[in-house]
Amino acid sequence: MTIYKILLPAEWDAFEAAGVFEGSPLDLADGYVHLSTAEQVSRTAGRFFAGAGELVVAAVDEAPLGGALRWETNDHGTFPHLYAPLPMSAVAGVRRFDSPEAVTAP
Repeated sequence: MTIYKILLPAEWDAFEAAGVFEGSPLDLADGYVHLSTAEQVSRTAGRFFAGAGELVVAAVDEAPLGGALRWETNDHGTFPHLYAPLPMSAVAGVRRFDSPEAVTAP
């Protein structure tokens, strides 16, 4: 299954350079990397990135994430959470969007 990580352009640039994404400030505060399903990605972009401008959405193959990926339910639904750094090797594709309102699953 493909899941998605929404990043600011600077976060994506750092991810590309390092080959691994340790997490955004929100991810680090919560203790896991927030991910979304195809059905959730546009809503997540609107909720957490309103006014952010350009965004990068990485399509992530969940298979190589193994047991570090957990599906957890909160008041907004059931979301994939990664309890480990996100490796670039799990990224299957990337798409840039001009605004959070334009975000869809790539």
